[in-house]
Amino acid sequence: MERNLSLAGGTNEKFSKLNEDDLSAESVRIVDTARNNGIHLRILGAMAVFIHTNHDQLALLRYKGLSRLGQGRPMFTDLDLMAYSNQRKEVSKFFEKGLGFRPDFYVNSLFGGRRNIYHHPAGDFDVDVFYDALSFSHEVKFGESPEKGRLQLDYPTISLADIALEKLQIHQINRKDLVDLFTLLSAHDISDGGGKETIDSGHIARVLSNDWGFEYDARTNLSKLKDFGTQLVGNGGISASEWEVVLGRVGRLIGFVEAQPKSKEWEKRAKKGTSKPWYNEVEEVER
Repeated sequence: MERNLSLAGGTNEKFSKLNEDDLSAESVRIVDTARNNGIHLRILGAMAVFIHTNHDQLALLRYKGLSRLGQGRPMFTDLDLMAYSNQRKEVSKFFEKGLGFRPDFYVNSLFGGRRNIYHHPAGDFDVDVFYDALSFSHEVKFGESPEKGRLQLDYPTISLADIALEKLQIHQINRKDLVDLFTLLSAHDISDGGGKETIDSGHIARVLSNDWGFEYDARTNLSKLKDFGTQLVGNGGISASEWEVVLGRVGRLIGFVEAQPKSKEWEKRAKKGTSKPWYNEVEEVER
């Protein structure tokens, strides 16, 4: 089974020294500066959820209140970005020469073809740059160049559908990612296509229709989200009406996935089911 590599958390996990609003502003500044230099960068993960939730003050308040990394801890550990591999040299020059970030020589030499890490000159946060795809439990592809890539669909973040896929691909999803997924669906409706602030359920369904293992974990995670939401209502973390909205969107998303015709590869793999591994192992590497 293929093994992909994440960066270790646990007791040695580093947190951003900036609060969520300052890190958000700094993240956008970096992406804006890169664009002015002809470099395509987009914000991933929890920070992308945070930025996309700014239009919905109730959802943003809930996001902050749910303490995704634990009570009393900052919301974010670092900044994750997506770039195209045909601009790898430009990205390196941009962070090292242009912004004065320090490269992580160990990680960059080990995974340079897929990701690079840069340390803020004042130690405020780290930047993790991925190229072309997120390859963890399952692969979320963005393309290799601006001409054929998905980064042009949104700015300064990746698209809402890709943020959702980023969370749904996790084989062993944890609380912080469930908080992210809940917030994403709380602040955004879903439809096949739709605008910038709508989750493209058609794209999600098409991606999952070609990969049985990815769909299996995605559906499992949506089921876990249902349990998580019920718990939040039970302990007063959210209101029943808030959860009703999210639950309705989860149901519609599952409906889109179920209705999408499956590929021959999906059907072939479905016959084996969970009798063989359906996801890639993710190993942790200390920074």
